[in-house]
Amino acid sequence: MLIRIDPESPDPLYEQVAASVHIAILDGRLGPGDRLPTAREIADLLEINLHTVLRAYQTLRDEGLIELRRGRGAVVTASAARVTELARDIHVLVAQAAALGISPTTLAALVKETSL
Repeated sequence: MLIRIDPESPDPLYEQVAASVHIAILDGRLGPGDRLPTAREIADLLEINLHTVLRAYQTLRDEGLIELRRGRGAVVTASAARVTELARDIHVLVAQAAALGISPTTLAALVKETSL
C-alpha cells in the first residue's frame, strides 16, 4: 500500500495519511479484511512521528473504515465496501448532472439542501 505525504502541504500529516488510506479503499486497492501496515512501519517509512500515524488510524476508526485490534493491527472493515459503492454512485450522479448541464456548485447546493 502506498501512503504519500507532502511536507509542504498545509494539511496536517495525520490527515494526509488518512486520506491515502481513503483513496486506497475507494480505488479498490484495499478491501474488507485487508490489514494495514503497522503504525510503526508507516512512521518509520515516512519518517514521521508514530503518534501522527496513530491519530490517522484513530480517525479512520472513528469513520468506521478500519478496526484497531490488539495483536492484529488495523483491519479494513466491511463498511469500507459500502463507501466504495457510495463513491461509484457519486461518480454516476456527477456524470448525470454534467450531462444535464448542472454545474458542480449547483449540484453541491442540491445535495446540501437534501441532506439530513
